[in-house]
Amino acid sequence: MRETCVPTSVKQQDTGFGYTLSLIGGKYKMIILYWLIENKVMRFNELQRSIGNISFKTLSTMLKELENDGLIIREEFPQIPPKVEYSLSERGRSLIPVLNTMCVWGEENSMPTNSVDL
Repeated sequence: MRETCVPTSVKQQDTGFGYTLSLIGGKYKMIILYWLIENKVMRFNELQRSIGNISFKTLSTMLKELENDGLIIREEFPQIPPKVEYSLSERGRSLIPVLNTMCVWGEENSMPTNSVDL
């Protein structure tokens, strides 16, 4: 097993760690992936309501980036009104263990709101 994911002799963006961050970094990408993990398939408005405080433009941009990176699938149905659904691709599903590990770490390391040990 490697000691570090980012060796000192290599730029972070040239490592697996940097690559992963480039795909899921940012304010909303992991949240979008979370909701798609939880719900399997969601429409744009469902995602926007679930996330809460996200603009139409920002969500649209994040979804396009996730689709271009091969993490989600956008399926458009030819009907009126137009119907578009988003789901995780196989590549996106391969991130589930990573996101689950982050969730477990957060649960194990979050500080209770009523007491702070310094």
